[in-house]
Amino acid sequence: MGCGSCSTGGGCSPAGCKSNGSCLTNGCSKLDVYDWLSHMDMPTNYKPFGVIEVKFKGSRKEFFLNHDNIYLEAGELVVVEAATGGYDVGHVSITGELVRMQMVKRRVKEDDVVKKIYRKATITDVEKWKAAKDIEWETMHKARTLALELNLSMKLSDVDYQGDKTKATFYYTAEGRVDFRELIKKMAESFRIRIEMRQIGMRQEASRLGGIGSCGRELCCSTWLTDFKTVSTSAARYQNLSLNTLKLAGQCGKLKCCLNYELDTYMDALKHIPDNVNVLKTEKGDARLQKTDIFKKLMWFAYPREESWIPLPIDRVKEIQKMNREGIVPADLGEVVEMETKPVKVLDYENVVGQDSLTRLDERRSGKKKNKNRNKNNRQNGAPDNTQRQSIVAQQGPGPQPAKVQGPRPEGGNNNRNKNFRPNKNKPNRPDGNRGDNNRGNQQDKTE
Repeated sequence: MGCGSCSTGGGCSPAGCKSNGSCLTNGCSKLDVYDWLSHMDMPTNYKPFGVIEVKFKGSRKEFFLNHDNIYLEAGELVVVEAATGGYDVGHVSITGELVRMQMVKRRVKEDDVVKKIYRKATITDVEKWKAAKDIEWETMHKARTLALELNLSMKLSDVDYQGDKTKATFYYTAEGRVDFRELIKKMAESFRIRIEMRQIGMRQEASRLGGIGSCGRELCCSTWLTDFKTVSTSAARYQNLSLNTLKLAGQCGKLKCCLNYELDTYMDALKHIPDNVNVLKTEKGDARLQKTDIFKKLMWFAYPREESWIPLPIDRVKEIQKMNREGIVPADLGEVVEMETKPVKVLDYENVVGQDSLTRLDERRSGKKKNKNRNKNNRQNGAPDNTQRQSIVAQQGPGPQPAKVQGPRPEGGNNNRNKNFRPNKNKPNRPDGNRGDNNRGNQQDKTE
């Protein structure tokens, strides 16, 4: 996937984003925001909103004041004020009134925004920023080596350098609290920069690293999902999913966030389905619940020692349940819902698209090759080929047919004969005085 459609405006390398160019998004669709207000006509006395949203590496986004009223567009590189001194470089994600709506969504007040935008990034700023990004991978591996030497139970997942190359933020995951004071001393001596350690969760780690999910698409947390809600196993139970951790867990090791996407629809459908109907008592026996189709509103029951399942509508189940509560036992479950069955179209898999055999050309070629070799051998042994025989017969015309002489043919006349065949000289002479052997045998008899 190239960067022609990237929101950063063609500043990335042709090989894709992946933080190997001037792109901080780790992908061409990393938490992008569509500005649907950009083409709307504003009033004449409209004053542009003075806050700009800037996007940094990973999923980090922050708001900055535009005191100098610099004209900025989405995707431009800007130099902004850092929280701990110095400056940082990021991309403009959105501008205008949409920023105001984003601040309301993230519950950020306009008075709380104090950091400001310095200027548009110059060539010097971009080169220094690129040099800082190039050493992030090497720095992370060195920091992991130092953590292993100190036997710290933590996993360093990512490193983010500041735009001025004076500070680095290390993101790590751990099950509990980690005493990394000695680690910070060694890293400060090794890298000669200011260091900040920030602990993140498993879902935030997957969001920063990215990847492909089991559905074949990029991870939701790394493309558009910003709010990580709690996912419990009850969401899988309500949707009649098997509680298999290998299928329900994502790359972060937690339950997949997509289990909550359709949960509200299932909960609305479950309101009409009765509870506590595991067994329905009848004179035929106790029918146990086997399966529930939530959206078709059908419940399957089966009698003991019977393999067939009986589908019942919800109204009939409620009726039998009410009868059991009153002490009434019906004769059987009642009417059985007839499932609609459609005729299955049988396909001819031997010739689906109506084409001939794929080896038909090979068979024709092999036949032509055999005929060609046979004619070639006949010509080498002095025997006329088919065309010569036809011409000779045409010139001679009809006449008496010669008597067929049984015996071996000349060598080379037929490749299917046994080449080691030799005639028996002790056979009696024929009436014409010739033996039934080959020409070479006749010549030897004459010399004798």
